[in-house]
Amino acid sequence: MPQQQSQSTLPFGTGAPHGVAGSTLLRRATPADLGVRDELRDDTGALRPAWARFAALIPDPPAGLDPTSDLDRRTAQVAERIRLDGVTHNVFSETGVAARPWSLELLPLLVEPADWAHIERGVVQRAALLETMLADLYGPQRLLHDGLLPPALLLRHPGYLRPMRGVEPAGGMRLHIVAFDLARGPAGRWWVVAQRTQGPSGLGYVLHNRLVISRQFPDAFRELHVQHIASSYRRLLDTLENSARAVAGGATPRVVLLTPGPYSETYFEHAYLARYLGVPLVEGGDLTVRGDRLYLKTVDGLEQVHGVLRRLDDDFCDPLELRPDSALGVPGLLQAARAGTVAMANALGSGFLESPAMQGFIPGISQRLTGDALLLPSLPAWWCGEEAAWLDVRGRLDDKLLRSTFPQAGRTSRVFERAHAQIDADPDAWTVQGRLRFSRAPIWGGGMAVPRPAMVRVYAIADGGGRWHVLPGGMTRVSQREDSSVSMQRGGSSLDTWVLTDGPVDTFSMLPQRLQVDDIVQRRGPVSSRTGENMFWLGRYTERTEQMVSLARATLQLIDADSDASDPVLEALSALAVRSGLAPEGVPTLVQSAHLFQRAVLAGLGDTKDAVSIAYNLQALERSSISLRERLSSEQWGLFRVMRETFAAALDGPEGVIPDWPQVQPALDRLALQLSAATGGQTDRMTRDHGWRLLAVGRLLERLVGVTSCMRVFVTSGALDSAAGIDLLLDLFDSAITFRARYQRHEDLLALTDLLVLDSANPRAFAGVLRRLRTELRKLPGDEASIAPFLALLPAEGAGLALEDLRGVDDAQIAHRLQDLSQSLHAAALSLADAIGLRYFTLAGGTDELQRV
Repeated sequence: MPQQQSQSTLPFGTGAPHGVAGSTLLRRATPADLGVRDELRDDTGALRPAWARFAALIPDPPAGLDPTSDLDRRTAQVAERIRLDGVTHNVFSETGVAARPWSLELLPLLVEPADWAHIERGVVQRAALLETMLADLYGPQRLLHDGLLPPALLLRHPGYLRPMRGVEPAGGMRLHIVAFDLARGPAGRWWVVAQRTQGPSGLGYVLHNRLVISRQFPDAFRELHVQHIASSYRRLLDTLENSARAVAGGATPRVVLLTPGPYSETYFEHAYLARYLGVPLVEGGDLTVRGDRLYLKTVDGLEQVHGVLRRLDDDFCDPLELRPDSALGVPGLLQAARAGTVAMANALGSGFLESPAMQGFIPGISQRLTGDALLLPSLPAWWCGEEAAWLDVRGRLDDKLLRSTFPQAGRTSRVFERAHAQIDADPDAWTVQGRLRFSRAPIWGGGMAVPRPAMVRVYAIADGGGRWHVLPGGMTRVSQREDSSVSMQRGGSSLDTWVLTDGPVDTFSMLPQRLQVDDIVQRRGPVSSRTGENMFWLGRYTERTEQMVSLARATLQLIDADSDASDPVLEALSALAVRSGLAPEGVPTLVQSAHLFQRAVLAGLGDTKDAVSIAYNLQALERSSISLRERLSSEQWGLFRVMRETFAAALDGPEGVIPDWPQVQPALDRLALQLSAATGGQTDRMTRDHGWRLLAVGRLLERLVGVTSCMRVFVTSGALDSAAGIDLLLDLFDSAITFRARYQRHEDLLALTDLLVLDSANPRAFAGVLRRLRTELRKLPGDEASIAPFLALLPAEGAGLALEDLRGVDDAQIAHRLQDLSQSLHAAALSLADAIGLRYFTLAGGTDELQRV
């Protein structure tokens, strides 16, 4: 057993073979507890060989920086990278759901080649065994008949789906991927703590962890021959696509990744993995079953889905046959699975294998079915439903865990305090599990290397030919202390897992064989109705927020300047502010009390509960972008997050204190610049697919609503009778420079109408907005007949008013025409928005046609 070391006796010094970094690790490492394995150091207190090599390959710190500070600097860089990439996980509590930054530590877990070879053989053996068990338990059930598995354990578990008995899954495989949680005990032996078979999580985080940490230590990553992991992701997709291809009749299949949605604990990795694999990310509401076949609701209609990479647990998948309260699943999905018209990774019905009670029976099952003992042992487990097991362990619970046999509170199993009476009342519901003191991995933080209990999740992936392959790495999680969970929900953290090899590393990339023409056509990603709707509202919220910021700046600058603007101008500005939500209903106007109006505007800017405030719209923008994580770049998504955070921080102050104009002005100026960047990203850095078209249409419709409202209010109030009113309207239309260059000192209504209404080259003029809107509408999915009703709501050309129509007309008549035109176009924009929603987002009104594949 390792002896506890004091820091003063540890070897260190610049002349050590492991270099400056190694000396620093030894000097700054706190000792591991007695009776546990220290992953960093051996029994003598020296660095283990792998760590010595790793440390020797860390470059000396830059001049002027000591080794401790250098590691602290790298740790900060990792945290900053996580923040910039928007890597999060959702934490659930009694108060709701909160997105927190993913926790990733600087130092990886190093696994030597010999250790990995043993793990790999054991994991492959177990994965194959689980597939064999599923085939039997959903088929002849010899394991039950031969007494190798108690019927009560299987049949009472909600994860065993009786409707799937006798069903042969599409492609012939039930398990495409299996995860095993492993921990190393005090003697250095690896143990299986748990197994995950429904939709094992973590693959997306594994990939991102690798990208971040390998860049921190590029020399060590290369020279230690750390095995690459890309081929495992390719294998997972290839295997599912091969199964789905049979369903598609040999054609290129449509494969999707099914997620519970943005409120899932691991939604980030679902979006990240979908983008990396190149498959659409869908929610249950995006799918429908028709005629025993699964379809994706797209803006083009229904498109058949042949394969599903599932990240949704079994019981939520079908509200018709499983949990009736599930809003996350697809009604009829079980029937499609029974019909063999969709391949799923993993097939429905494996949840019972995750029960801790299964670990007590798997060794015997392995011996009977394969004749081999398990290479990787499980933690000892006693299912209390077996009387002999409960009697054997009843008096020895002090050093063991009491777990629920069946799922509770949304978890596979929960740990409970010892309660003999509770167990006696329902023995089947309880399992006793042996404890293991996990080995300690070094965690760098605050200038120290602290040992923390570590568990590694390892993934086995099938290749479709009956063979299993283990992803050479995994997700290592560490807990804060001995008796706490490694779960990220409970304060755990993650490490990159480096599998070292003595031979060459796998240089496989995600690029598969050369695509054919049919593959190219099929791989043009569909736009689901939900995605289309989110894109549409992303455009609308962006434009709406930009208009509100422009109006807020104009309003508050006018008040602060103490200008001599006429009452009609002040009334127009007041009406616009109330209509847009910048000021509340009932507030005294600028004419009645400029001071009270200013306070009302300032107080409402940061109100996130008001559905029409700037802060609320920034939240809505971020929510839309979160639902589009797989389509937006990290820079775009991050910009929406930064806009909300920086605006809220700028307005932050003591409770009940309203920010003043000097505090608000730079916040609005910064937000205007950020929104310009967001607009540029949407305009110039996104592919012009149907999703982008809907974003553009949403933005243009919101602009049309905004400019027509603005024009109507200014005309109706008489604000355009003064130079101050004209100047203000030009600023709100972002057209002041063009107007002055074109018309110099002329400020008559005809010139204003020409630039702000009739000029199709002005992107904020009525005609300019309508020209672009008609262009984008014609490119939306559908034939001419289906697009015609949209176009019929708009003028056939221009703005519905020509310059020639105004010949010989006085200003009063022009004002009347502008008022009528603004009102009709405003109504048309709202009607068009509703019509687009009905056509593309609800699959109503004849869009329920099936797309041929």
